[in-house]
Amino acid sequence: MNLSEINELDFSNVGNWPAAAKAVVIVLLVAAVVFGAYWFDTRHQYEDLQRLQSQENNLKQRLSVKAAKAANLDAYKRQLDEMRQSFGEMKRQLPNQTEVAALLVDISQTGLASGLEFELFKPGPEIKKDFYAELPIQIRVTGSFHQFGDFVSGIAALPRIVTLHDITITPRGKDGSKLVMTAVAKTYRYLTDEEVSRK
Repeated sequence: MNLSEINELDFSNVGNWPAAAKAVVIVLLVAAVVFGAYWFDTRHQYEDLQRLQSQENNLKQRLSVKAAKAANLDAYKRQLDEMRQSFGEMKRQLPNQTEVAALLVDISQTGLASGLEFELFKPGPEIKKDFYAELPIQIRVTGSFHQFGDFVSGIAALPRIVTLHDITITPRGKDGSKLVMTAVAKTYRYLTDEEVSRK
């Protein structure tokens, strides 16, 4: 079949076309139908499939993370119980409002028992935090290096939490046998539920 035969084809009488021309038309029609079916139907299904596969992968990852958490749930519960117990013990180390005065006496008694001479013992204003209040106390004491060590050890041995901050030690006198230590001792107390709600 050549080019001149293609020009002579009669579209009103397709049945008399040569077999090669009929085959080409059939192939073109089949290709057009296949392309149309892909473009208007299958392409959207393929895009949906890719989207759903991506969602499936994300869900599998989330499932594996949650399964790992679920497998460790008992361990997490035990850890949470331990943390609550530890927090309760630490909270008990914070005095309530009525015990702060006794704690201040304990701090000063610890200094005197260590052989220190107090030049300054000045509690400052209370600073309220999330669930506790901080009470800073400015301290200036005179003594020897070993007495300072005994004082710090005694503070650490108190049943309540007391921390020392901004410590400076300077010599006093010409021979330097006496030292002056200035520090800020901070003690803490827990806030009552009423105080927390007022914040």
